[in-house]
Amino acid sequence: MTQQIVIAGSGFAGLWAALSAARAVALAGRDGDVAITVVSPTPQLHIRPRLYEAVLEGMAPDLAALFEAVGVRHVPGVVTTIHADRRAVDVTGTDGARFTLPYDRFVLAAGSRLFTPPIPGLAEHAFNVDQLDSAHALDAHLKALAAQPETAARNTVVVAGGGFTGIETAAEMPDRLRAILGADAKVRVVVVEQAPAIGPDLGPVPRPVIEQALAECGVEIVAGTAVATVDAGGVTTSTGERIAAATVVWTAGARANPLAAQITGEHDRFGRVPADPFLRAIGSDGIFVTGDVALAATDDRGNVAAMSCQHALSLGRVAGHNAAAELVGLPTHPYSQPKYVTCLDFGPWGALFTEGWDRQVRLTREEGKAVKREINTKWIYPPQPDRDAVFAIANPDYVIVP
Repeated sequence: MTQQIVIAGSGFAGLWAALSAARAVALAGRDGDVAITVVSPTPQLHIRPRLYEAVLEGMAPDLAALFEAVGVRHVPGVVTTIHADRRAVDVTGTDGARFTLPYDRFVLAAGSRLFTPPIPGLAEHAFNVDQLDSAHALDAHLKALAAQPETAARNTVVVAGGGFTGIETAAEMPDRLRAILGADAKVRVVVVEQAPAIGPDLGPVPRPVIEQALAECGVEIVAGTAVATVDAGGVTTSTGERIAAATVVWTAGARANPLAAQITGEHDRFGRVPADPFLRAIGSDGIFVTGDVALAATDDRGNVAAMSCQHALSLGRVAGHNAAAELVGLPTHPYSQPKYVTCLDFGPWGALFTEGWDRQVRLTREEGKAVKREINTKWIYPPQPDRDAVFAIANPDYVIVP
């Protein structure tokens, strides 16, 4: 009887879980004995790390040929319920049909969603760059500004959240606005960050560079306050400041997909599921967690994987390999990713490249931008649908670092 591996999600972690699982099955010579199924709305990889950019073409490469090349089946739909007790998941197809898929191993790679607290007016008036459709909505809104009468509010964008996404979104925005409103338009871009300083999760070491880069891009920083309300005319902060703006972009963090809550046990404040060194969900037999839903140690020094593409690429490879390895008799592989880098894009200024969890500055401006281009246009994109070439880089200890 054919054994079943079911993977929820075709993002970075889900894609590489599927490819790594297929590699392990092939290595064991068990191609006909283990079936690998990916469940996601479409066989596409949405390039979420780039959705802050102005040009959105090429942000959803098709995976159908790649899945076919390695023998992975794609089911269009979403997993809605996990039945850990009987090893099955309920699926709602994109056509509305509901059905159940049994599994011998289940890999939860459903990713994360933008954190949207109940701030008055946020849902009605703010934009975001969390998903491709929302990035397109922001783009359409910005382009429509040119048809409105010129006012200070029309020319102002407030970016709520001064983390990684907020910084990259803000840095692109002045040039993006001028391309729409005219080169001489008096544009204003303001980042509102509730922490005392910009980039709180990035730490103090790169902060002077971040502040300098944003200033040169023409971005203002308002720190130590939060967006309290949003309306059609702008925002009011928690300290009472009013910023008139026709555009508000919300970037304040992410939470694990709600499916993670269906796995028993404790979860961290982001909703992630604690994983053992092999990315098994602790306390849930037959379930692996990976990508943004996994709380996993990257090393033996207390660091845990960030909710990032960089970590998802390795987490996916390890989870997929181990899910298959348990079924076909191969050795399992512990997850480890001690090398950590960041590359923060500042649009026309260039980029900031750091190494280590303390984020030591290594490259800035055009040197950093060259690395960012490599990451954004090559490293994070799916491979070509060549089975042998895919399997050569789908091993669980394969890590791309600059």
